[in-house]
Amino acid sequence: MKTLALDMGSKRIGLAISDDAGTFAFPSGKLDRKGRKVDLESLATLVEEREVKRIVIGIPLHMNGRPGKGAEAAHAFAKDLSVATGISVDTIDERLTTVEAERALTATGRRAKKQREVIDSVAASIILSTYLSMQENLAERARASDPEESDS
Repeated sequence: MKTLALDMGSKRIGLAISDDAGTFAFPSGKLDRKGRKVDLESLATLVEEREVKRIVIGIPLHMNGRPGKGAEAAHAFAKDLSVATGISVDTIDERLTTVEAERALTATGRRAKKQREVIDSVAASIILSTYLSMQENLAERARASDPEESDS
């Protein structure tokens, strides 16, 4: 199932999308923020064009796990995006994904200016990879606890 991940920022939204099987995450650029209505319309168009079936948004929590203003804004955006697309939107803790993305890009030898151009998309792909792994783990647990599955 194709999944879209969003890394919410005040100026840009990082995008990542999975393959059709929902196994691999690929950075897919960024969306420059132009206002809530335009952003939602742009994402709804993307969802339709790319035949996305699931959406996940990274929620920025403080290091102690408590939500702040950014988390509240991301939750509100998730609700609005669900209405705009007709798809339920999941959320996931995104603490340190930007730091992880910066480290990954630095390791590839990219210059700082070039990093800023792709960091949001790489952070979104980290969010998506984490989400896809969690979904697979849940599916494996469900299969393991299903008595009909174990009888086969």
